[in-house]
Amino acid sequence: MSAIFNFTFVPWFRSVAPYIHMHRGKTFVVGMAGEAIAAGKLPHIAQDLALIQSMGVKVVLVYGFRPQVNEQLRAKGHEARYSHGMRITDEVALDSAQEAAGQLRYEIEAAFSQGLPNTPMAGSTVRVISGNFITARPVGILDGVDFRHSGLVRKVDVAGIKRTIDLGAMVLLSPFGFSPTGEAFNLTMEEVATSVAVALQADKLIFLTEIPGIRVKPLEGEGEDNPIDTELPLAAAKQLLASLPPAHSPTDTSFYLQHCVKACEAGVERSHIIPFAVDGSLLLEVYVHDGIGTMVVDEKLEELREATADDVGGILQLIEPFEKDGTLVKRDRTEIERDIANYTIVEHDGVIFACAALYPYPEARTGEMAALTVSPQSQGQGDGEKILRRVEQRARAMGLESIFVLTTRTMHWFLKRGFVQVDPEWLPEARKRKYNWDRRSMVFVKKLA
Repeated sequence: MSAIFNFTFVPWFRSVAPYIHMHRGKTFVVGMAGEAIAAGKLPHIAQDLALIQSMGVKVVLVYGFRPQVNEQLRAKGHEARYSHGMRITDEVALDSAQEAAGQLRYEIEAAFSQGLPNTPMAGSTVRVISGNFITARPVGILDGVDFRHSGLVRKVDVAGIKRTIDLGAMVLLSPFGFSPTGEAFNLTMEEVATSVAVALQADKLIFLTEIPGIRVKPLEGEGEDNPIDTELPLAAAKQLLASLPPAHSPTDTSFYLQHCVKACEAGVERSHIIPFAVDGSLLLEVYVHDGIGTMVVDEKLEELREATADDVGGILQLIEPFEKDGTLVKRDRTEIERDIANYTIVEHDGVIFACAALYPYPEARTGEMAALTVSPQSQGQGDGEKILRRVEQRARAMGLESIFVLTTRTMHWFLKRGFVQVDPEWLPEARKRKYNWDRRSMVFVKKLA
């Protein structure tokens, strides 16, 4: 195994560890579009879901079958009919849906049963359990359109699903529901996944879709100046949804967004829209800082705040690699615990991604900004500037006229942000006595307006 692999793998694995701990015991409802299976993505999706489940996540998988039903209808010389964004399910369409649902169920169960050596599924044991967990009712007639055997979710068997996932099994749901009289109704994957997530009060609702997510400029096309908006607060999502035309196709911006908004309004913490076309998109969304698709969340996950005693462990984990390579001076836990009130942090989804401490020297009307650290995962995204601005605000509130830093490697970053280099003799007497002349740190000062 190469040293380069070791050098990259170990820091990466440590960086995802907080997310592994965070998601253990949580419940994810995953809605997989039938287009993902038609595109041949099922084997890799199954591998990723098995891996996620092996790390302690409880998974409910809802699959769609839109293209498979349409293929069955074409084979029978029958036309697919839609209205209000839903399929009109006549007798032929109902038969086609039942055939497609059965075929896909066996394909999915087979995908979770693989376990060849030297594959991600080697040694895995994923029990997939399906059942009549959904009670449905007919859509009926809308605006003069009779939807026949198309239905809506009436009730979710929450107790049954919870018992199953608590036993360590994965629940597999098709977009079918049954009435108390035994009549079958064709539902939509999106509505089933949303209803189940709400009923379970799941921690995440994830849609694996044809679209990459919601762009920063939703009505404009793909481009470098129009990236995917990775985090959409619920209020902004609702405002965007109100400005968009009604969805008729899964590729319409509002198609999945409406279900994400509905889920978050009903208590699901986070709803995601991610592309099945990107290999490993589930892992990238769940275990990487910014994810790959769009997450709708009831509040902004990133918080800039002063640190508390509960943050000591996260700060130590953040600064440790920089202490090892000599960028930062070594600080032990006792020192950080003692000075924790001096620290400002940027926290995202329970993980600390940046920090800095302010040590005032009131007699000299200045203060030292120390231990300024930004995680490699979020460098270049402005976290350093956020911390700097907050430290400057704290310094002004203390009546300080300047702040200074000691650095051996990041002098250009500070020069670009208004700092000027001074001789170490400039330092306040109390700080000068602790200056390490062997380290030969450069001193930079910024005057506060």
